[in-house]
Amino acid sequence: MNTRGGDAENTDSSIPHVPRPLRQTHDLRTLQALQPMNRHHMRMQLLDAVDEDRRGVDVLLTALQQAVAEVHGLGGMVHLPGAGMSGILYLVADSGLPESITRPWLIIPVRGTAPPSKAARNDTIAWQPDLAPPDPVPGRDPAATWPARLTAGIGHLAVPIASGGSRRGALSVLFAPGATVGAAERAFLSEVAAWMSGRLRSSGILNPSPTLLRAPENEPVPREAASPSDVEEAPSLTYTWDLHTGELTSEVPVEEVLAGIDPKVMSGGIEAWAELIHPDDLPDAVAGFDTGIQRRGGFRNEYRIRRQDGTYVWIEASARTITDAEGKPVKVIGTLRDSSETHAAAETVGRALQHMSDGFVSLDTDWRIEFLNQAAERLLGAAGDVAGALLWDIPLVHAAPELEQRCRATAAEGRPAGFDIPGPDGASWYHLRLVPVPEGLTLYITDTTERHLREAERVAAERAAAERASVVQRITRELAEAVTAQDVMTAVADVVMAPLGASGLIMLGVVGDRLDVIGSQGYSKHFARLLDGQWTLRDTASPVVDALRTHTPLCVSSPEEFLKRYPGTEILIKEGGKQAWAFLPLAVSGRGIGAAVIGFQEPRVLDDEERTLLTALSGLIAQALERAGLYDDATTRARTLQRSLLPQALPELPEVTTAARYQSAKQGADVGGDWYDVIPLSAARVALVIGDVMGHGMAEAATMGRLRTAVRTLSELELPPDEILGHLNDIVAELGTDAFVTCLYGIYDPVTRCLSYASAGQPPPAVAHPDGAVTFLSMTPDPPLGVAAPPFETRETLLPADSLLALYSDGLVESKDRDVTTGMNRLAELLRDSVQAMPDSTTDASDLDALCAALTSALLPAHGALIDDAALLLVRTHSLDAENVAEWPLPEDPVAAGQARSLVRAQLTDWDLADEDLIMTTELLVSELVGNVVRHAYGPIRLRMLRSRALICEVSDASLTTPHIRHSSATDEGGRGLQLISALCQRWGTRHTPAGKSIWTEQPLPAASG
Repeated sequence: MNTRGGDAENTDSSIPHVPRPLRQTHDLRTLQALQPMNRHHMRMQLLDAVDEDRRGVDVLLTALQQAVAEVHGLGGMVHLPGAGMSGILYLVADSGLPESITRPWLIIPVRGTAPPSKAARNDTIAWQPDLAPPDPVPGRDPAATWPARLTAGIGHLAVPIASGGSRRGALSVLFAPGATVGAAERAFLSEVAAWMSGRLRSSGILNPSPTLLRAPENEPVPREAASPSDVEEAPSLTYTWDLHTGELTSEVPVEEVLAGIDPKVMSGGIEAWAELIHPDDLPDAVAGFDTGIQRRGGFRNEYRIRRQDGTYVWIEASARTITDAEGKPVKVIGTLRDSSETHAAAETVGRALQHMSDGFVSLDTDWRIEFLNQAAERLLGAAGDVAGALLWDIPLVHAAPELEQRCRATAAEGRPAGFDIPGPDGASWYHLRLVPVPEGLTLYITDTTERHLREAERVAAERAAAERASVVQRITRELAEAVTAQDVMTAVADVVMAPLGASGLIMLGVVGDRLDVIGSQGYSKHFARLLDGQWTLRDTASPVVDALRTHTPLCVSSPEEFLKRYPGTEILIKEGGKQAWAFLPLAVSGRGIGAAVIGFQEPRVLDDEERTLLTALSGLIAQALERAGLYDDATTRARTLQRSLLPQALPELPEVTTAARYQSAKQGADVGGDWYDVIPLSAARVALVIGDVMGHGMAEAATMGRLRTAVRTLSELELPPDEILGHLNDIVAELGTDAFVTCLYGIYDPVTRCLSYASAGQPPPAVAHPDGAVTFLSMTPDPPLGVAAPPFETRETLLPADSLLALYSDGLVESKDRDVTTGMNRLAELLRDSVQAMPDSTTDASDLDALCAALTSALLPAHGALIDDAALLLVRTHSLDAENVAEWPLPEDPVAAGQARSLVRAQLTDWDLADEDLIMTTELLVSELVGNVVRHAYGPIRLRMLRSRALICEVSDASLTTPHIRHSSATDEGGRGLQLISALCQRWGTRHTPAGKSIWTEQPLPAASG
């Protein structure tokens, strides 16, 4: 090989010698007299002075000689990765080393343990204190040719050389035994390696592959390698390469086919043949062989070999790998032929390609750029910058993300394909034609920006005409679906403004003799308020009134015309910010109902076609606005009915703090049937109710009102939850087979903090504990009311103090995009995040009201997207402290009444309720209740007093007999006790319990107590 510097005749020495630098412009003694850092700088200046035209191995050899001389090395080598081959490094240059040393280093693996392999693989400096042979590769065993008489302790240092992408080569230097390699030497070698890397990248790919240039532009070429019989007839040589021994054999002498080649080359084996390959072609040639061997298949390559007279000839090599029974490669059989004539023609074609007006790019089988002409360089970048780069990494290609897929599909199909892509600037366009060739793909790039601009202008004109023609059809359809006045406003803004090029729209409606603003778009809220009621039907100088009077659209083309026709309107022109206007009268059956004002950003004169269009629009908009007014009236009545059926306000109770939200899924008269309620019960208990009547409409709303009234009536009877639902089930069943209602009824007792509840088809309530944990109440999934079969099941649960209870209808958690389970999980997540941020044990309903708003906003979609009504009732439970509860057993004896009076007086005194009137009234009530139990019932008897929202007294016994007020005549001796109780207390009643019954009374507390 001609890639070595130094003493080429010293082939028998086993000890490397210090090389002589080939090119020195300064005396060696001058360099040695300099300080190391200055000397390093001088060396790099020498390298920078190397002509840019000098490329390839010659440049690498010059840099290698400078590096070895500067660090006082014995010799050096440069290894680079092969083109298209991964995993192998090839020796491309060496200096100062005998052939016995360099031969084992011709081909080494990247994954090896030698310093060049480690430096290239890990991108770091690698050092080995004792030189050793590299790791073997298929067909080569470096240890077998390693010099036997080699001095021990020779150091081996390698630094990485970047060669494009993530693939790297290595610059390595051998040092005499005992030599010290310091940081300065390592830094200098790294700087030389960086210089080599820059020169390698700048050299680029200057000539396209000859095989690619032979491919016709418009005809597909198979990607498979052609066999020798497919090309032009030429003498060929068949050879065999034994991968174990490296021996080369041929059927005929090599000089008969390749004139001028040394006849002895075949006897020298594969290394002798590699010596003849041109240094620039050696990496590609060896890579081609190595790829074919690793893939166990055929391969093809072209490279130059040296004749005996020193000139080079191009040859085309085709081969295939032969494996043994175990699939291991054992030999390579191939053919060689002279391809110099083909390359001569290719050079002519290459010059023509360079000066084509269209861009031309040649890609290899790995989609890397092999060649590009001057036109392509202007688009993709200089050849030195993009040569060897993946096509997909080029900025222009980023604008066409589908290019990679199309290239691969074209290569797979083997047929040419073309398509347009936008340029990276967003304004230019290019037509790409892809033509498959045996060694990759050719790409032709034509600038089609002007054609695209003309096409875009034509399409835009046709689109504008089509949009203008379809305005009436679109606005008719949109207005037919418009329900409210705001819907009409939105439809006109969406459909009319864009085709007319308008920038503002205001809809006015006649209210009495005033013109009030219905809605606006493209104007500020301040201007809308300014215009609201500005004009009346009595005005004689108003553009809106003039349009309504003539029933014809009125067009004003400029502010000057506006002021001339309607003086004193300067403020409206200034605040509105428009330069031209069209006033459309809206009239139905000759009766003016409003006007639409369309504004333009620039002065404008509307043509006859646009005026005709506005006239047609006036009638369509007027009819839609009239229908919207009727709909709004019906909506108002329906909303009023629904508001009257729901609680006007939730009661303020010390036992619970509540807040609620209701959202209807429908607009207009299609109101829903969801409801909620909070009902105070005896003994400071509270009933919590939520229900849902299936369907929408006035009938469903009426059913909801009937059921809510029934629930409140049944609650007055002090019935348990299961019996309440049983009675409601009977009521719903009487309404017919189409009625279905879900309902949950619960009773919260603040004394025990117990919640008893029953459900008919409702989702389980969520309970947010004070610590932030959220759970759902367990319940049996009973059918809805109307189809259920009583009895219902009553469940009980103990709530932690100050828990937050969320009762909701399924419309809150279920939507067309979310099932009930997902919605419940989302509700729990929101409750958990919100409750932790709320104050504990608050009785302020504003916090719960804000939480209600936040939950409904997060869980419900936009109003028009609701598929069901949604109701939410939040309840913060509070316990009744033990100090506010007093309870005693009483004997079944007439003396019990006296004891009760004493206990009452003492307890009221303890509670600071020492008002004598209150004490005497309470004693009389308790005495009467206990006396009735002693006379008419049986024990055990208990007395309980509660201080809550009222003063509550309860007397319990084991009898199930319910007392009733009787009408007593003037001569009756009894029957007046309950009449007396009814007169003395605020309210009273009887509640059945598992052990019997309780008769209770409630008295208002004094204003200063509690």
